[in-house]
Amino acid sequence: MEKNASQRTIESYQKDLFNGLDFFSAVLKKEDNDIVPDDIDHQVFRHYLAHLRNQGLARTTAARRLAAWRSFYRYLLREKAIQENFLARVMSPKLEKRLPRFLYEGEAQILVEAPDLKHPLGIRDRALLELLYGGGLRINELVMLDLWDLDLGAGYVRVMGKRAKERLVPLGSQAVKALRKYLADARPRILANAAEKKINNAVFLNRWGDRLSARGSRKILNKYAEKINLERKISPHTLRHSFATHLLNAGADLRSVQELLGHTRLSSTQIYTHVTGERLKQVYRKAHPRAEEEDT
Repeated sequence: MEKNASQRTIESYQKDLFNGLDFFSAVLKKEDNDIVPDDIDHQVFRHYLAHLRNQGLARTTAARRLAAWRSFYRYLLREKAIQENFLARVMSPKLEKRLPRFLYEGEAQILVEAPDLKHPLGIRDRALLELLYGGGLRINELVMLDLWDLDLGAGYVRVMGKRAKERLVPLGSQAVKALRKYLADARPRILANAAEKKINNAVFLNRWGDRLSARGSRKILNKYAEKINLERKISPHTLRHSFATHLLNAGADLRSVQELLGHTRLSSTQIYTHVTGERLKQVYRKAHPRAEEEDT
């Protein structure tokens, strides 16, 4: 909470801490309330990581749980509750570096244009997809938007990101157009058709006039991915990855993309520096003096 982490992050860390505590209680043969921080040294924790591995859990899960406990022990050290952070000696499981999944530009365009604009929910879905892809928003950032966060005249949306970090995200003409149509036409009709007349300041509403949830947004995305026969699974984050990838492929600099995504560290943005093979070929042919074939 001191770091202004999201409620979801807090709950995940809490779950990871309690999972470890259950294991330590069994190994140390103590009740949870009788365990003190000094009982958990680096050897006990390595035993815990081995236990997770034997359970067949992914390395990413083990690494996340180690991160939660490390963070907790750093806090205890800062509060002088312990004299040494034993977990600093524990090596994090080596993780495979995976490139983020993204859509090619043509795929993204087909997906965004898939909703049927003859119906209010289709108009809403078009605006939602345009904003996810055109603004690179995280799904939780999108569903928490309120009407006053939009400045369509200036072409900006105010986003509250991780750790309550606010940023302004510029919107393209297609996203602005889709949002204007949704706000002027579809959103009032959704509210009017709700069983109970409600006053709701959320930008995106479900069919009952309540704030659209992250889970509901994922269902919407999956619906259109299936509609266009997209062969691979995607998530709202796939559109965020696509947003960043397409900007970089078109020549945007890394720092600008970092600002647009709301990343605190540049290293978080560097995963998007992969480009397609065709793009690399184009750069090579244009830039290298020996790339062009000579007439024989």
